[in-house]
Amino acid sequence: MTVKMMTAKDVTQKVIQNEELFILDVRNEDAFADWKIEGNKFDHLNVPYFELLDGAEEIIKQIPANKETLVVCAKEGSSVMVAEMLSEQGLTVSYLQGGMKAWSEHLEPVKIGDLKDGGEVYQFVRIGKGCLSYMVLSEGEAAIIDATRMVEVFLEFAKSKGANITHVLDTHLHADHISGGRKIAEKTNAHYWLPPKDAKEVTFAYEALVDGHTITIGKTSIDIQAIYSPGHTIGSTSFIVDEKYLLSGDILFVDSIGRPDLAGKAEDWVVDLRESLYSRYKQLSEELIVLPAHFMNVEELNEDGSVAEKLGTLFKHNHGLNIQDEQEFRRLVTENLPPQPNAYQEIRDTNMGKMSPDEEKQREMEIGPNRCAIR
Repeated sequence: MTVKMMTAKDVTQKVIQNEELFILDVRNEDAFADWKIEGNKFDHLNVPYFELLDGAEEIIKQIPANKETLVVCAKEGSSVMVAEMLSEQGLTVSYLQGGMKAWSEHLEPVKIGDLKDGGEVYQFVRIGKGCLSYMVLSEGEAAIIDATRMVEVFLEFAKSKGANITHVLDTHLHADHISGGRKIAEKTNAHYWLPPKDAKEVTFAYEALVDGHTITIGKTSIDIQAIYSPGHTIGSTSFIVDEKYLLSGDILFVDSIGRPDLAGKAEDWVVDLRESLYSRYKQLSEELIVLPAHFMNVEELNEDGSVAEKLGTLFKHNHGLNIQDEQEFRRLVTENLPPQPNAYQEIRDTNMGKMSPDEEKQREMEIGPNRCAIR
């Protein structure tokens, strides 16, 4: 039988459409336990490749005949070999092109909505990493917020929309992934904006995002208004787009809130986090649609694959917004921190321009799940 190939985009569509998939992951047990491909109707079997070197006969009975099967490894090679073994045993299976490397780097553009003067907002879902980036388009101009390092995706998408990228913004200094913002700005001569309180150690020129600053995209009234909202970092800044969307960065997620400890300042920044969520955000319209910079699990995806929810709904249902006692909030936040992201200090240094790792090193630094939220 012929071994088929499945792309990261193919798997992403199965996640969004709630389709069934059986995944045979042949990475080592620790890698699988740390991070795997997740879908609401995905089942998994983890058997390290080295256990299959003498053949795959022993696992045949563990693979369901009535489900589509995908073999996954780190970079593709091992999954191809295992898929061929299973094919020889009469099973119809596919392998994931590019392995978990490709899964980590795939970006799926999803249209969020139209703006009142003819513009559009798109969300770029990094399905394997839980990162969310944005593009605001209006009259041939584009702004990109919280870009990942896969910059060609953003450049090609803007080109397909006939738009010039004029502004690139980061809501904060990222610690879980390498920002593509500066690189996009260099390639397009766009303005690159950073919160100055997060940028005190950066080695490059940038434009300072300050509270109340408005950046206009196109010649319309579509604007991005900066709101200082510290807590995840000391400089964290949210954006209101077109009086309709709230880009919350890593302060507020659909199902959780941001962690305050990625610069070792949890005890100090938890106060800022509460102030931003319980005071600054409370002053905003509950009709604003929250567009966060991350999501934790696939249950947060809407039917169209987007991650978005009204602020008023989150104030009702997000547990992190409903802890009335300040000391209890402090305790829950500081005692429920997940493990630090892999290589987070190196990622911070890269985003500050202090180091310039090659592409393979950048990929290695980012491997693993999103860990920006409090559990």
